[in-house]
Amino acid sequence: MAKNPKRKVPIQTKKHLARLERERLYRRYLLIGSIAVVVLSVGLVIFGVLNERVLKLRQPVAIVNGERISTADFQAQVRYARQSLISNAVNTYQFVQLLADNPDTQASFAGQLAQVQAQLNPTILGQQVLDQMIDDALIRQEAKRRGITVTEEEINRAIQEALGYYPDGTPTPRPTFALKPTSTLSALQMTLVPPTATPTETSIPTPTNTPTATATTAPTPTTAPTATITPTFAPTPSPTEYTREGFEKQYQEVLDNLKTSIQFSEKDLRYVIASQLYREKVEKAVLDELGVKPEAEQVWARHILVADESLASELLQRINQGEDWSKLAAEFSTDTSNKDRGGDLGWFGRGRMVPEFENAAFALQVGEVVSQPVQTSFGWHLIQVLGHENRPLSESEYNSLRANKFEEWLQQLRESSDIEIREYWSERVPETPELPAEIVNFIEYVQQQQSQSALPTGMPEAIPTEPTP
Repeated sequence: MAKNPKRKVPIQTKKHLARLERERLYRRYLLIGSIAVVVLSVGLVIFGVLNERVLKLRQPVAIVNGERISTADFQAQVRYARQSLISNAVNTYQFVQLLADNPDTQASFAGQLAQVQAQLNPTILGQQVLDQMIDDALIRQEAKRRGITVTEEEINRAIQEALGYYPDGTPTPRPTFALKPTSTLSALQMTLVPPTATPTETSIPTPTNTPTATATTAPTPTTAPTATITPTFAPTPSPTEYTREGFEKQYQEVLDNLKTSIQFSEKDLRYVIASQLYREKVEKAVLDELGVKPEAEQVWARHILVADESLASELLQRINQGEDWSKLAAEFSTDTSNKDRGGDLGWFGRGRMVPEFENAAFALQVGEVVSQPVQTSFGWHLIQVLGHENRPLSESEYNSLRANKFEEWLQQLRESSDIEIREYWSERVPETPELPAEIVNFIEYVQQQQSQSALPTGMPEAIPTEPTP
């Protein structure tokens, strides 16, 4: 029987051991490197998600007197503004689909929808929202300085009223403004005007050559103020069938819809409502402090408008010699809207006329005529004041006055505040939600139809050009 040969064991030299150690270290370093790459890759992914969803959202788009307006809050308000505009557009489009089959009517509504489309431009809408949030921050800071607060109960009540829920009964509407009284003409005024003339309460007409060229555009407040002048009766509560359960269900549906459609939380909604309430309260305090009242200094004036100074000087001389103003106005005035009424402009307050005309009119006494013709961009005016007094304003005039005065105050507050706007804000303006495709198609269709109808008969829509050699 053959013997099994003995297995030879290789002799491990120092050189061999060193090579084995190097290979072991290499495999170890390779494993560590692979793990490090995986960890780094995962870390970068996690950081990217964290940066987009947490860190970047916490970064401010603006800082107002040390108070930060975060990217998250800014984006939420932009989405809310977009949703509001789109909802209005959808309602308009649905109305067009149901009732507007006339091409001219469709063109009119398409123009309105095109305006909404333009307002949804991210840069334009983003700037508007950012400006509004800066104003909100300034107003809240001013409220804190004045000790003005908005309670959770006030916010809850505003939400209830917005959804038509009145726990104590629906208040009966009440009048907010008394009728404007008609001035009683003085003996002097009776001698200046024809028997049929009265100091009108209507707005000043706007003919081609009238001095009413500078109508001031009033800023629109978030919530229009309502002034109570002389209430004639108090609100009477009436029973309502709208239960608390029904309100809470509807409110929850609103919240769910906002959260699902535009990621708008209840906190965001309460911010919007609280901002409105703060603005109303601060506006009232500021306007009370400024002494803004539902009346204003006004003049009742008439004028004769001509194209050159020499004729104006001649007519002024004839008036001073006793000629009848109304006859001269009917014969020479170029203001066709009132020349046959003696150039009567009615009552008007400051800011309704071009400055040159306004300054001259408000400087005159009742019955006085300007000593020299007044030049404006419309021509040369002879002006006579028929009345000058403080008069009650209409509701729209009063609201416009309040809005102007508060905007002036707010502008001064902006200028005196430390406002820092980060340059990257424009890169973070959301572009969702989007205007529905059917509305975009409708706008494009109507615009295309208008373009085709504007082409001369027989002209092709596009004229081909000769090929370039």
